[in-house]
Amino acid sequence: MLFKLSLKNIQKSFKDYAIYFFTLILGISIFYVFNAIDSQTVLLDVTKTTYEIIDLMVYMLSSVSVFVSFILGFLIIYASRFLIKRRSKEFGIYLTLGMSKRKISMILFFETLIIGILSLVIGLFLGVILSQFMSLLVASMFEADMTKFTFVFSESACIKTLIYFAIMYLLVMIFNTVNISKCKLIDLLHGSKKSEKIKLKSPIICTIIFIISSTILGYAYYLVTFGIDKLQGMSDIYIPIILGCITTFFIFWSLSGLLLKIFMSIKKFYYKGLNSFTLRQFSSKINTTVFSMTIICLMLFVTICVLSSALSIKNSMTGNLNELAPADVQLYKELNLSEEEYTPEQIADSKLSIKETLSKLDFDVDKYYKDIIEFSIYSESNITVKATLGSAYEEASSLYPRLLYDNKEMIVRLSDYNKIAKLFGLEQFTLEDDEYILIADFDGWIPVRNMGLKANTPITLLGKNYYPKYDECKNGFIEISSNHINFGIFIVPDDAVNDSLKSTNYLIANYNASDKEGKRKIEEMLINTGKSDYASSTTIEATTRISIAEASNGLGALVTFIGLYLGIVFLISSAAILALKELSESSDNKERFYMLRKIGTDEKMLNKTLFRQIGIFFLFPLLIAIIHSIFGIMFCNYILLTLGNDQLLPSIIMTAIFIVIIYGGYFLITYQCSKNIIKDR
Repeated sequence: MLFKLSLKNIQKSFKDYAIYFFTLILGISIFYVFNAIDSQTVLLDVTKTTYEIIDLMVYMLSSVSVFVSFILGFLIIYASRFLIKRRSKEFGIYLTLGMSKRKISMILFFETLIIGILSLVIGLFLGVILSQFMSLLVASMFEADMTKFTFVFSESACIKTLIYFAIMYLLVMIFNTVNISKCKLIDLLHGSKKSEKIKLKSPIICTIIFIISSTILGYAYYLVTFGIDKLQGMSDIYIPIILGCITTFFIFWSLSGLLLKIFMSIKKFYYKGLNSFTLRQFSSKINTTVFSMTIICLMLFVTICVLSSALSIKNSMTGNLNELAPADVQLYKELNLSEEEYTPEQIADSKLSIKETLSKLDFDVDKYYKDIIEFSIYSESNITVKATLGSAYEEASSLYPRLLYDNKEMIVRLSDYNKIAKLFGLEQFTLEDDEYILIADFDGWIPVRNMGLKANTPITLLGKNYYPKYDECKNGFIEISSNHINFGIFIVPDDAVNDSLKSTNYLIANYNASDKEGKRKIEEMLINTGKSDYASSTTIEATTRISIAEASNGLGALVTFIGLYLGIVFLISSAAILALKELSESSDNKERFYMLRKIGTDEKMLNKTLFRQIGIFFLFPLLIAIIHSIFGIMFCNYILLTLGNDQLLPSIIMTAIFIVIIYGGYFLITYQCSKNIIKDR
């Protein structure tokens, strides 16, 4: 009997459960999709290095899933709380008719069980379908061969999803039982008739708290942007985070007491149409949901920052590859090795050219490489970052106190750099016999470098002074990479340095093969030189375009998937909480809308009022979150400066699209459901 009653209740209250049911299905499908990546990638034809990266990504996603399960668990319990409140009168009638609280708990148990089973079946079905598209995305990111791809069902992801959500539903059942056992009959019968009390807080106190909170929040914004150098360590980053969380709460608290008072003072606006009704309803909600609004705002803030930064990293690393890794291979080894740290064989090898070392490793450079450029990096103990800043050092050290000013500078001959620039497609330069040029591509260092150049700071090499040809850095680099890592390299005339100042030898070249498979074979031959007997006698190291591409794709995919996973879950949770709250409010407000109809308000005006009411409630935390995110993204951009910020705008646009689709979708569904609830029947 109780089971049949539960089924009828679900059918009767389907519209009440719609948002809850929809959110559960989304949560389950997303949980399955991101935990099924390991099964999807097993059949992809990828290299060993790429598979190791994917394995790390799967491990990271599994760890993140634990955190995600807590978020979804909180969401399910939060939703259950509102659903019980929505049906309080129904439960009160059951008690009046003689039904025990234990039997009511059993009804809720069966309802939760039925909804849980349905949502799991539908969610897993949807997840299995979506996971196939995820396979295509993974393959695209890792440039994998899709010839071995087939339809895959991940048993491990399915089992994990079933276990996690079974635990969540069990907790919901316990929560519902405890909640019902504490309810009183009078509260259940008349709970829906109770109005939210609008506590008119003192405008003076609210204004003072708002000003103080805004000032402290402004200081937190300053710390993560222009005052970031004041944050000396990782622990200091928690200071602006904590300040931001606390001040967000007090801003909502103070605005909840100010907004209604402000609008009430603007009588022409307040008494126009149904504005007074809309504003009082909104003020009532903010008064009673300050903490919830704070949490939602912070979740939206995290969503925007995480999604924007994650997508920016992926786009930047992919976009940087062609620009920053224009050659196939780069080899280098240190010169002037210390006898205390290296063996006599390694010291002897450091005096050989890279070509000679590769010959001893049984690797024929001329056979496998083309466009070969050999050059050296020079350094002088007296030419440090501090020395090259000259009179600008005091100002630079005060503005950027954490930079390593005692590091020795890197120097390259003009003819060597022009050869590299020609191969890389960069600008080539000319110099007078007493000039130098400074090249850099790392945005964080360029302002510091320009300070020294504007001061016309000379450098002294072999007793001769050289002065800057330009008063600002020129764009350029000499090492292939996926990031902008050139903090500054000095280009000098060829006769400005000699062999005594050499510090590192380099060789840059392209593979003597046109297809990808041929390039991989040459690269494998280079890697196999590490097994040679002579390998222990050399300190030569190599960086290749293929390895950079694999690492970039791997890191980009890792960050993207974790960002999407967390971002979408946070976004769904925020929107679902707001939607459930609004539906509960709409149910409570049926009588109020009925009274508005009785005094002559037409349906068009009522729907317009409802749309505005829900729209303001959805928009308010999002607006504060967007303001937070402007400074949050600036901080993330500073941390990820080496990756470049060229791809930031497309990432922000993509994030905005996610928000419009998911958050906006929940808003529209909430409006339609609320409109059905307040209809005159």
